Amino acid sequence: MEWIGAGSLLAWVWLLLGQGFFWRTDVRLPDRRDPERWPTVAVVVPARDEAGVLPDSLPSLLGQKYPGRAEVFLVDDGSTDGTGALARELAAARGGLPLTVSAPGEPEPGWTGKLWAVRHGIALAHERVAPEYLLLTDADIAHDPDSLRELVAAARSAGLDLVSQMARLRAVTFWERLIVPAFVYFFGQLYPFRWVNRPGARTAAAAGGCVLLRREAAERAGIPDAIRHAVIDDVTLARAVKRSGGTIWLGLADRVDSVRPYPRPAELWRMVSRSAYAQLRHQPLLLLGTVLGLALVYLVPPVALAAGLADGDTTVATLGGAAWAVMCGTYLPMLRYYGQPPWAAPLLPFTALLYLLMTVDSAVQHYRGRGAAWKGRTYPAP
Repeated sequence: MEWIGAGSLLAWVWLLLGQGFFWRTDVRLPDRRDPERWPTVAVVVPARDEAGVLPDSLPSLLGQKYPGRAEVFLVDDGSTDGTGALARELAAARGGLPLTVSAPGEPEPGWTGKLWAVRHGIALAHERVAPEYLLLTDADIAHDPDSLRELVAAARSAGLDLVSQMARLRAVTFWERLIVPAFVYFFGQLYPFRWVNRPGARTAAAAGGCVLLRREAAERAGIPDAIRHAVIDDVTLARAVKRSGGTIWLGLADRVDSVRPYPRPAELWRMVSRSAYAQLRHQPLLLLGTVLGLALVYLVPPVALAAGLADGDTTVATLGGAAWAVMCGTYLPMLRYYGQPPWAAPLLPFTALLYLLMTVDSAVQHYRGRGAAWKGRTYPAP
């Protein structure tokens, strides 16, 4: 047990110092200044059965205070709950930016529904407004009135082809408070924002809820056709842009929020498990390595501490306690970002255990033919 505890502590020392300072929450929009000319922007919103959240999100897009020309294109992806009609009603009642609602029909083979909708929205935007930038945002994302302005100013000032903000997810219920901050924490651990934002680094990622993309960069990268099969479309999009020579930026949001509620643990479970195995490229060996890695990093510290105290082995207890302390310290900034109390930090091993089980369940569902299932559609591994 002593060697396992030492291995866990060494892993945490590495994560603390050598993983791009992933645990810090100070990566926000870069310094920006207003451009001399504000470019035209098309806001593309794929939406499938989103009537429950549109009243909280769509008015925030229509109400953007953007100095240039901007139009919103909501693509109704086969909704059965009146999403398209509700969008038109909201636009008629609230006014603001022009709104176009369209429906492309069922996706062609090889396309995910979301990316098929994005493709249709981009094509329609090119016909109507010939935008210089595309804001790809989900139907459950609400933007402060100056969000679009600040995104464009940041892209222009820093010469960025892609600017993405990780929307602040809802964390109100007990299960949301337990799982959501950890979701963003784990994402940052996989894709440290500082590495993503370094031009020469291979790490690439984006947050699909809020992606401002220069149209020329999208065309150069073949977006969205080149990623039409992607279940984890945001990371795949960022990789395509960076691989084609584009400059990308990813950080945490201050003015972009998800309004989608996850009141029950089953809904949060589905949110994670639907794409977890796809993240591992459907490779059993990667799954095994992930399970062992999560166990070593997150589960060993409290187990070692408890075992050491029970057996009177101060070395094992000290190793476990030290690793757990470092873990808690790295989690505190994310808890503060989400307005959660510091005493929630020691619960991270339990949350990590839940994520481990979600990942295993994702693989099980994949081999049962129900992997990557979302809103009535199931996508096979590409």
